[in-house]
Amino acid sequence: MVPTTTRCWVNTVSLDHVRRGVEGGFTQADHGARTRLTRLRPGEGLVFYSPRTAFHDGEPLQQFTALGVVAGAEPYQVEMAADFRPWRVAVDFLTSEPTAARPLVGRLSFVTDPGRWGLPFRRGLFEVPRSDFVTIAAAMGVRWPLLSPESAAS
Repeated sequence: MVPTTTRCWVNTVSLDHVRRGVEGGFTQADHGARTRLTRLRPGEGLVFYSPRTAFHDGEPLQQFTALGVVAGAEPYQVEMAADFRPWRVAVDFLTSEPTAARPLVGRLSFVTDPGRWGLPFRRGLFEVPRSDFVTIAAAMGVRWPLLSPESAAS
């Protein structure tokens, strides 16, 4: 999927959950809630920030760990257990290199207090300026915006 809009997002997710999403081609947010996932549209950029390696008791990581393009038009629900049916959105993940977040802090406009740079990530899924997304993508080895085969040929 080639990006079609300028909206870009960060989703704060532990590394173990990011890996499951990459393997399955999806993202979840807000512990499986549907609410914020409805804001995502196909073609929008999505980068994952992982504060820890595992959800509850993982080692500190503080890295951007995956990057993709929203592929699903609507959230869909899956049954993981009788009492847990999380909502997901399809994502086309791109080849990228994990990168430490801290060295980028001074270049990200959504981080307004470098001394407390981790605070914005506590929001879970949130929109970021395109320029910040481009900075993160470049650090991860991804050129953004992606070029469609048609535009690359011209």
